[in-house]
Amino acid sequence: MSDKKSYHSFNEFYPYYLSEHQNSTCRTLHVIGTLSIIALSMIAALTQQWALLWLLPVIGYGFAWIGHFVFEKNRPATFQHPFYSLIGDFRMTWDLLLGRISK
Repeated sequence: MSDKKSYHSFNEFYPYYLSEHQNSTCRTLHVIGTLSIIALSMIAALTQQWALLWLLPVIGYGFAWIGHFVFEKNRPATFQHPFYSLIGDFRMTWDLLLGRISK
């Protein structure tokens, strides 16, 4: 589903974001990607191997886009709403880990 709506806040955007992530495998892949970029960021900082940071978008988007194109069968919200979608990845991961939303 393509969404050309303009959102005025992340809280307004988040229900749409979740509606684009209904498949449990897609959600799981987002969690894996999000936790992987957090871990990779920490490794890069601790080892001062800053070249590792080039892998962040590959890992983050790689897992997420496989989830969308293969399992969810939709276009990632990132294409229309990149900033809110990035926040959404972290918020959805947090909500899933805390059990606020189901896998």
